[in-house]
Amino acid sequence: MNLGNHLHHQIFQIISSVCDAQGQQVYVIGGFVRDLLITGSDVPLKDIDIVVVGSGIELAQKVRLMLGEDVPLTVFKNFGTAMLKWNDMEIEFVGARRESYRKDSRKPVVEDGSLEDDLQRRDFTINALAVSLNRDSFGELLDPFGGIRHLEEKLIRTPADPDLTFSDDPLRMLRGIRFATRLNFSIEPSTFGAIGRNRERIRIVSQERITDELNKIMMTGRPGRGWQMLDETGLLEIILPELHQMKGVEEIDGQFHKDNFLHTLEVLDNLAAKTDDLWMRWAALLHDIAKPRTRNYEPGTGWTFHGHEFIGSKMIPGIFRRLKLPLDERMKFVQKMVKLHLRPIGLAEETVTDSAIRRLIFDAGDDLEKLMMLCEADITSKNPRTVERHLRNFRIVREKIVEIEEKDSIRNFQPPISGDDIQHVFGIPPSKNVGIIKNAIKEAILDGEIPNEFNAAYGKMIETGKSLGLTVQNPLERGGGG
Repeated sequence: MNLGNHLHHQIFQIISSVCDAQGQQVYVIGGFVRDLLITGSDVPLKDIDIVVVGSGIELAQKVRLMLGEDVPLTVFKNFGTAMLKWNDMEIEFVGARRESYRKDSRKPVVEDGSLEDDLQRRDFTINALAVSLNRDSFGELLDPFGGIRHLEEKLIRTPADPDLTFSDDPLRMLRGIRFATRLNFSIEPSTFGAIGRNRERIRIVSQERITDELNKIMMTGRPGRGWQMLDETGLLEIILPELHQMKGVEEIDGQFHKDNFLHTLEVLDNLAAKTDDLWMRWAALLHDIAKPRTRNYEPGTGWTFHGHEFIGSKMIPGIFRRLKLPLDERMKFVQKMVKLHLRPIGLAEETVTDSAIRRLIFDAGDDLEKLMMLCEADITSKNPRTVERHLRNFRIVREKIVEIEEKDSIRNFQPPISGDDIQHVFGIPPSKNVGIIKNAIKEAILDGEIPNEFNAAYGKMIETGKSLGLTVQNPLERGGGG
C-alpha cells in the first residue's frame, strides 16, 4: 500500500530531502498514519510523529534550518527527542530506539534500535504503522505487526506481550480504553485480560497523566463505554472508587432499586449526544455520586436516597482535589449542577408554582439551561410513555421559566436594598441583623410576597427591622438608593 498521495504537504518534502542528503531512513508514524487509514482521506496536520534511523535531535535541528530560525525548537536530550512548532503543527522527532523499564517508573532506559524495534515498543498495533518519507520509497506503508488488519477488524491489541507492555508503561492501559472508546473498537481478549492483571501498576502513574486520559475519554462520542471498560478491568475501583461503589442492585421484600452505576453511564451518554462541554459531562458522571451513602430501605415506601444531591455536592471538592481537576469555577459549576439536579425534576412532578420557579431561576442563574439539559439527560426509562411524560412536564417548566423571567427579572438579581442601605437607615454596624434583613427581603421577593423593586423592598426592610427592635435613624428617599 502506498500513501504518497496524502503526503503532499511541504513539511514531508523538507524532511525527505534532509534525510536523503544524509542517507538516513525516515518515517512518519503513529496517530497520523492510523487516522489516515481510518478516514481514507487527508488528516488535519496537527500532531506529527517522525522516526529516523539515527539522531532525532539532529534531524529536527536540520529541518529547522530549512524552515527558519524563528521556528520554536524544544530538545529533550534525556529521551533523544525534539519538538518543532511550525504554523499549527507540532512535529516530534525521535531516533529509532528500543526501551527497557524499571518496575517503579514509566521512564524507560533508551538504546538505539532498528525501525522494527521502535514500532514494537509502541502501545498498540494500530499505532505501530510507518510510512516512508525517503524518495525511493516515498509513501510506502510498513506494517510489521498487523495494524492494518486490526484497523479493519476494529481491534485494539499490543505489538508485544500485553503484560509486558502494560507493566512497562501502565498509562497504556488507559490509552487502550480511550482508543477503543473514541474509535468504537473492541479490545482483543488477551490484551483486555492483561489490563485487569496489571491494574495495580496504574498506581505508579502520576494523577495528572491519569486525569488527562480520563478527560479524553470524557470527550469521546460515547464516554459511558469507556467508564464501563474501566470498571470491567478493575481500574475504576482504583481511580474513582466512589463511582465503583454505585454498582449493583439490592433487593428487600421483593423491591429492587436500579443499578445507579449503569444509570449514570446512560445519563452521561445522553448528555454527550447534546453537548461537548467537558464540565457538563463531569456533572452528569457525578450527579448521583452520593447515592451509595444515602441508600436506605423504608418499609411501605421502598428504596430512598434522601439528600443525595446535597451530600454529593459536598463530595465534589474532595474528588476534584484527588483527581487533580481544577478547583476553580469549573469545580463550583459541577458542584452546583449536582446540588440542583433534582430541583427541575421535582417541579415536573408537581404543580409548578411561581415561587418554586423563581427560586430555581435565582439558584441556577446563568447555568439554568445547562441544568435543564442535565435533567432531561437524566430520563433513562425504557418506557416511551414515561419518557414523553417527563419531557412534556419539562416543557411546562421551561414555559413557566420564560414567563416568570419576563415578569420578575429574577435571574442573577441583586435585591434593591443593599447591606450599606440597611446599616445607614438603622444606624447599625455590620452585624447579624443586617444579614437577617437582607435575607428577609430576598425571600419575600422569591416567594412573590413583594415585587422586585425598591419601594416594596424598602417597606420589607422597615418591617423586618422593627421586628428585630431596630428604629429608623436615617430614612432613605423612596424610589432611590442610599
